[in-house]
Amino acid sequence: MKIKALTFLLLCSLSVFAQKPAISKVWVADLGNGKYKNPVLDADYSDPDAIRVGDDFYMVSSSFDAVPGLPILHSKDLVNWTIIGHALKRQPPFEHFSKTQHGNGVWAPAIRFYKGEFYIYYPDPDFGIYLTKAKNAAGPWSEPVLVEAGKGLIDPCPLWDEDGKVYLVHGYAGSRAGIKSIIVVKKMNAAGNKVIDEGKLVYDGHELDPTIEGPKFYKRNSYYYIFAPAGGVATGWQLVLRSKNVYGPYERKVVMDQGKSPINGPHQGAWVDTPSGEDWFLHFQDKEAYGRVMHLQPMKWINNWPVIGIDADGDGIGEPVLTYKKPTIVKPVPIVTPAESDEFNDVNLGLQWQWQANPSATWSFLNPTKGALRLYSVKMPDSAKNYWEVPNLLLQKFPTEQFTVTTKLSFTPNTKLENEKTGLIVAGLSYANIAIKSKKDGLYLVYTTCKSADKGKAEKEEILTKLNSKEVQLRVTVSKGAKCQFSYSLDGQTFIKVNDVFQAEPGKWIGAKVGLFCVREQQTNDSGYADFDWFRIN
Repeated sequence: MKIKALTFLLLCSLSVFAQKPAISKVWVADLGNGKYKNPVLDADYSDPDAIRVGDDFYMVSSSFDAVPGLPILHSKDLVNWTIIGHALKRQPPFEHFSKTQHGNGVWAPAIRFYKGEFYIYYPDPDFGIYLTKAKNAAGPWSEPVLVEAGKGLIDPCPLWDEDGKVYLVHGYAGSRAGIKSIIVVKKMNAAGNKVIDEGKLVYDGHELDPTIEGPKFYKRNSYYYIFAPAGGVATGWQLVLRSKNVYGPYERKVVMDQGKSPINGPHQGAWVDTPSGEDWFLHFQDKEAYGRVMHLQPMKWINNWPVIGIDADGDGIGEPVLTYKKPTIVKPVPIVTPAESDEFNDVNLGLQWQWQANPSATWSFLNPTKGALRLYSVKMPDSAKNYWEVPNLLLQKFPTEQFTVTTKLSFTPNTKLENEKTGLIVAGLSYANIAIKSKKDGLYLVYTTCKSADKGKAEKEEILTKLNSKEVQLRVTVSKGAKCQFSYSLDGQTFIKVNDVFQAEPGKWIGAKVGLFCVREQQTNDSGYADFDWFRIN
């Protein structure tokens, strides 16, 4: 009986351990003393929008061409966040997004909760404004429907008024619409799934607020509020417009700017309140190669105007805080962070992973029995000049400014082919990778860089060594300034550095990413494959 009891307790403890949430080894915003530090997410969650439903907070952000898209994050205190799902499993139009579409796809979305359902409105600047809905924020989400077709319609946000009318605010992308820096309000049908008029211009930012975009629509104390960033992603400020009439005229006020803080361009995000009645604002900061990271600011209302951050001089314009007291929450919240490392022991990939296009089912398979991720080599597009056009890159965001990624893999190429290649990559407008490559006389370890990949430039490849084994560990260490030192180990203990430090660059509207790949140049009926044992961020 004692043995059975001990076995039961051991199994219970193992079960609890297995279900323990991920805690990053490189960035934790919760300081553990009742305070937090910014950014609360030091990763590329651009254009965040968030809501509270009961005691829970939900957030969504831009995902552009990455699939799955529209990541859904959950928190109990606005500081500790986890990824719980994606609203877009595949991005429509499906054929269009079966190829890489850098900078296109999902731009700034809005999330709302209305009559028991979650609504996400997201813009595709080339096709129009879409709506997807769900009863549960973790999914499943409905197939997206076009609320309004058109080019250059961006950054939508709905508002359900007390009289039953439904409105949609949005901006315009000059690259597609030929006009920008304006905000319009349109009527929607009662279901909120179709725009029913041509809309009214409610604010023109050309004179005072160039590049005004990303509007979020709220109503409070009989005022309609449009929160909108202006002045540019890296250099701008947070603007708020208010009016007693939905179509204006709107009064204007800057409510947050950089001030004396080191947080550049603080803007575009979401106002949320807590069950205890506190007000908070989530926004992003552009950190170039690291992407647009998410900050949390205290907020208060003064004379029916919000003040975001700390207003030290009393002029009504706040500036961002670096550390602050956590939001007041009744129940203690454990420290959690979005997933980063992946042991590949589950039947599903970690939710942090995204492909560069709508994936094919044959690109990868998880084998929980072996605890490995198998990537099959995929033929590069005939038109591809380099990996910028390769869709089967499995990537995730840089988790913070300084970190190390190590992965262990075993490569089994098709011996009838040549130049199959698999490895670890840092990807952006330029990229670098360390990889195993098959040749007629065996396997070689190679280091490849490609400057200005987005402009179709050619790669430079350097042979590091011939391999006597098909198993190797690959590593990249990222230091401040997004400088990347690649290395490898043949014994799992000693790592040999590459004689180069690669300067990571942002992608198109996104930060640099890190991840895995497996490609080939030739057509075959039986591709080679790589088994990745684990992927660890420290």
